[in-house]
Amino acid sequence: MYQNPYMSLPGISSEELALLQQATSGLTDDQKKYFFMSYSGKRKTPQDVLIFTLIGFFGVAGIQRFLLGQVGMGLLYFFTGGFCLIGTIVDLVNHKKLALEYNQKMAFESFNLAKMGN
Repeated sequence: MYQNPYMSLPGISSEELALLQQATSGLTDDQKKYFFMSYSGKRKTPQDVLIFTLIGFFGVAGIQRFLLGQVGMGLLYFFTGGFCLIGTIVDLVNHKKLALEYNQKMAFESFNLAKMGN
């Protein structure tokens, strides 16, 4: 009935899929549904991070860091022009890693909510 809804998430990588399957292995079906609803609303795709990094590259630096909840780094990027564009270029190259790290945090948060909620 509720086999693998994670495959429907846009831009999901094999690393993220393995993380989600491992994180939800001990949850009941109701907890898994709650986890999926919570997680799918919080996660960011690598494409989102890439687009916001490109906007930061050609416009206002640091937008991608604000998107990822890193307000301090976002302000630092904003006031230094993305570390004179070097930090922004690094973020362009590492956009998938940034999205995966953020999604890992959101998976942990969603897991805790699912365990407490049910």
